Amino acid sequence: MDFKNSRSAFGGKKIAVIGEGLEGISSAKYLKKHGADVNILDQKQGKDYLENLDKYDLIVRSPGVKISDLEKYVPKGKITSQTRIFMELCPCKIIGVTGTKGKGTTSSLIYEMLKKQSSFAKASGDRGFDVYLGGNIGKPPLEFLDKLNVQSIVVLELSSFQLLDLTQSPHIAVMLMTTSEHLDYHQDVDEYVDAKRNILKFQTENDFAIVNRDYPASNESDIHTNGKVFYVSTERNGYEGCSVKKNAVFLKLNGKEERVIDASQILLPGKHNLENVCAASMAAYLAGVSVQNIAYVLKTFKGLEHRLELVAEVNGVKYYDDSFSTIPETTIAAINAFKNPEILILGGSSKSSNFKELGEVIAKAENIKAIIGIGVEWGKIKSKIKNQKSKILLVEGADSMEKIVKAASKIALPGDLVLLTPACASFDMFKNYKDRGSQFKSEVLKLKTP
Repeated sequence: MDFKNSRSAFGGKKIAVIGEGLEGISSAKYLKKHGADVNILDQKQGKDYLENLDKYDLIVRSPGVKISDLEKYVPKGKITSQTRIFMELCPCKIIGVTGTKGKGTTSSLIYEMLKKQSSFAKASGDRGFDVYLGGNIGKPPLEFLDKLNVQSIVVLELSSFQLLDLTQSPHIAVMLMTTSEHLDYHQDVDEYVDAKRNILKFQTENDFAIVNRDYPASNESDIHTNGKVFYVSTERNGYEGCSVKKNAVFLKLNGKEERVIDASQILLPGKHNLENVCAASMAAYLAGVSVQNIAYVLKTFKGLEHRLELVAEVNGVKYYDDSFSTIPETTIAAINAFKNPEILILGGSSKSSNFKELGEVIAKAENIKAIIGIGVEWGKIKSKIKNQKSKILLVEGADSMEKIVKAASKIALPGDLVLLTPACASFDMFKNYKDRGSQFKSEVLKLKTP
């Protein structure tokens, strides 16, 4: 159902919002404001909560709700989502960001760069512009839709769940590193990657696509857009886009290259964050942010909570909360981010991940001195670590965050790093990754108290 330029189309409609989470509640609030008769349906209401869907004019699903589950009751043409409604009604340009990991950091960097440019414009006597951050991070976008005008700019972090049924793409679409995840939701890797590619598929020749050159799934997505393509890479350069060479970040457009910043000046640690930096710099530049304001943000942006976040330095040991690392790829990135001796906290509940590459990285790493193995997946991870068991101290049996942090603190020496970077979900021991990270931070801060 197409509501383009017609918010009044909701008036008098009987609409079911599926899912009573944050996004579902905001969808219901927006639709009621625009005259709809809205009911929120949630699985906690009982197994048959979807049985009367056919009496509704429109079904608005929350991201975690599968379209296939709803199609049992209503035709696909009746099903939409908050993201889809927002994309159809948004009066201004949208910068959309997706990828397996790095979405939140990249989206936040772009948002901060745009805000800096707007502040700079206002200080110079210009009008500036309003900037909004939404999607998986920030607010559900329908909460600010009515505030937007043609000069506004919206940055959306978009998951595969949100992209799955889109029929429009953002003006600037960013596709970061894409591997595989959420295979408990998607039928297979192909469906997951195809959903991600919806961020590009409906672009026109007046739009821009930014793809990560260093991962096959994202690199091969350039053929799925009609927009002008720019590449980002930390390994290759020479393409139109943003890359890292000579330990610095460079932008290249229309054959002209410009140095943005030395890598040593970027506050975010790790090679994987250089990928995010390049993507954010490219998107912000295309949106009108100056190189000077891009560099300013890169020098000052500390990163997001639970994403390789420096918690504290205690007795010369730095403790990092990377609880958001729930897949092997991001844990590998965290391990490779530092050269100091590392004490890793690994393990958790299952996401059906393959730990082969992680085991190989750990076995080859010269700076891993100890691993504290936790959770139901630790045994599987341990089985993939070969040839260096005599060099790496393995600590097992810690069944609470208090015991985990105390064990790490007893092993750590000045100059060492303790990394909570589990490579797994958290549900066997904690409520979620945020709870895991918050407990870690709380226990680390207790070490500072005599």
